[in-house]
Amino acid sequence: MSDNQQQPFRAALVQMCSGRKILDNLRDAEQLIREAASRGASYIQTPENTVLLELDPKRTRRAAENFNDSTVVRTFQALARELQVCLHIGSVAIRLDDDQRLVNRSCLISPTGDIIAHYDKIHLFDVDLSGGESYRESKHYIAGHKSVVADLPVGLTPAPKIGLSICYDLRFAALYRALAKAGAQLIGVPAAFTAQTGKAHWQVLLRARAIETGCFILAAAQGGVHENGRATYGHSAIISPWGEVIAQADGDDPQTICADIDLTLVAKARNAIPALGHDRPFAFEAPSPASQSKDTK
Repeated sequence: MSDNQQQPFRAALVQMCSGRKILDNLRDAEQLIREAASRGASYIQTPENTVLLELDPKRTRRAAENFNDSTVVRTFQALARELQVCLHIGSVAIRLDDDQRLVNRSCLISPTGDIIAHYDKIHLFDVDLSGGESYRESKHYIAGHKSVVADLPVGLTPAPKIGLSICYDLRFAALYRALAKAGAQLIGVPAAFTAQTGKAHWQVLLRARAIETGCFILAAAQGGVHENGRATYGHSAIISPWGEVIAQADGDDPQTICADIDLTLVAKARNAIPALGHDRPFAFEAPSPASQSKDTK
């Protein structure tokens, strides 16, 4: 490992309350991204649904663009190039080239404005919560099917590796383990957690994924009551590989948070608990009909 790799870099998370007006959301995102850059961040992440948080599938479909022609993506590419930062856009709705289907796509942009990698959300949020709160993300999008690990150009040699995920993916530990075993030292979790589930599960899930993988977890969130009536939890957070909360947003208001990322902590956590190398094959033994019959007596 080179001496340069030992140096920390500064990461920032942008917390937003996105609505239905793309230009307004772009303006708000740009303002917060500029604030994060002024605080010395070389990596800046925005939340899921950065430029449009919408429950109506028809509105989402009308607003979506093809990836290669996306004015939203091009706007963020220009901003990354201007500020000389690595910009991780949590997600935007992207229309696939072949038909009217959409994907919920996260996009990693280099300081030169180039697209480093993109990731399409694998696990779609189709749930019915208490109090009549219901979501069907599959009405908006089709699921992705590929995990992604990419080099993060933050001025270190070799470049650290980041795994990409989005929101509801957080509940599927196997994805995070796979990202870590593929080399990820950091994992991005841009999100729009509901207020109800966020209060109960957000931080504990972030900390669990960090502990299980020995990775830094970087999670920019939507927060507040949105134009469409949805309430999201906020509390964007940066978690260390040991599961410590090293930075967290104060509630659900729009804001930026920063932390210096010391990658030596990844090796330290994994050396202390080398669970990534301790996988063992196992068989699953289903209960026999006879034992099931005994249990029901």
